[in-house]
Amino acid sequence: MNLLEVKNLRVHFPVKHGLFSRVKGHVKAVDDVSFAIQPGETLGLVGESGCGKTTLGRAIVKLVEPTAGSILFEGENIANLDGRELRRRRRKFQMIFQDPYGSLNPRMTVGQIIGEAIDIHHLAADEAARRDRIVDLLKAVGLDPSHAQRYPHEFSGGQRQRIGIARALAVEPQLIVCDEPVSALDVSVQAQIINLLQDLQAQRGIAYLFIAHDLAVVEHISRRVMVMYLGKVVELGEAREVISAPKHPYTQALISAVPEVDPDSKRKRIVLPGDVPSPIDPPKGCPFHPRCPIAQLPRCQAEVPELREVTPGHWASCHFAK
Repeated sequence: MNLLEVKNLRVHFPVKHGLFSRVKGHVKAVDDVSFAIQPGETLGLVGESGCGKTTLGRAIVKLVEPTAGSILFEGENIANLDGRELRRRRRKFQMIFQDPYGSLNPRMTVGQIIGEAIDIHHLAADEAARRDRIVDLLKAVGLDPSHAQRYPHEFSGGQRQRIGIARALAVEPQLIVCDEPVSALDVSVQAQIINLLQDLQAQRGIAYLFIAHDLAVVEHISRRVMVMYLGKVVELGEAREVISAPKHPYTQALISAVPEVDPDSKRKRIVLPGDVPSPIDPPKGCPFHPRCPIAQLPRCQAEVPELREVTPGHWASCHFAK
C-alpha cells in the first residue's frame, strides 16, 4: 500500500486586476499532477525555479489549498480536511523548509521551538517527559542538549537546519517534505545534512519527498526521481535510470547542464532557446514544445502528451520518447 498517493492535483492561484479585483486569469502552479510514495522511500523532485515544486510540496502538507484533485495519505483523502481533523492527521506528515534562517521563530528558544509540536499533539505526559524528548531529538540530529536554552541567531545555517529537522521529527512523522533543505548551505554542510537525513530514514523508516534543483544530490539520496516543467510532471522513474538515460528532452537538457568532472567527457550541452513560458498562459498542447529541440508541429502544438510508461518503471510525457 502506498503511504501517499496524489491524483490529478491542481493548484491554481487567481490573478486579480483593477479596482474591483476581478479575476483575469489563474497561475497554474500545479496542473494535473499524479504520483505515489511508498513507506520509507525517497522520491526526488527536480525542475527549474517556478516549475511548481515548492507549491506541490506545500499542497501535500496542506499549507496551500488544492484547487482540485485528491491527496490520499494512508488511503484517506486529506485534500478537503481542515480544523481538528487536519491537525490530527498532520502529525504524520511534516515539512523541512529551504531557509534555515527564516523558518525558525527568533523569539523562541530551541527547546520551545521543538517542544511546541510536542505540546500541540500532547506527546509528553509531563514536563520531565517533554524535556527528555527534546534532549533525545537534539541528540538525534547531532546537537548538544544544552543548546535547548539558546536562540536561533546563535547558530550557523547548518545547525539551524538541524533544529528544523528536530522540529519535524518531534511528532514522529511517516512522511517529510524536504523543500530544498540544503540549497542555502555550504557544500561541506550540505553533505552532513544529506547524511543525517539518510541516517534518520534508516533508523525511523521515514519517507521523503526531496525537492531540489541539484541533480547530483537528488541522485544520491533518492530511489526515484520526478521531473516537473511548468506545473506538470514530464518524467518519472528510478533515479539512476532517469539520470543516465533520460527520456524527455527537458530532462536531457537539465542533465546536460550538470558540470562534468571528467575533462574527456563527450557529453554535449543542450541549450534551450527562450524562457520558461508564463504559468498564467501556458502553451497549448505540450507545454515544452516552444523550447523543445525535437518538437514536431502541428502535433506538439495541438496535442497534450500523456505521461506514459516508455520502459518498465520509467514514465515520460513526450510523443517521441522511446
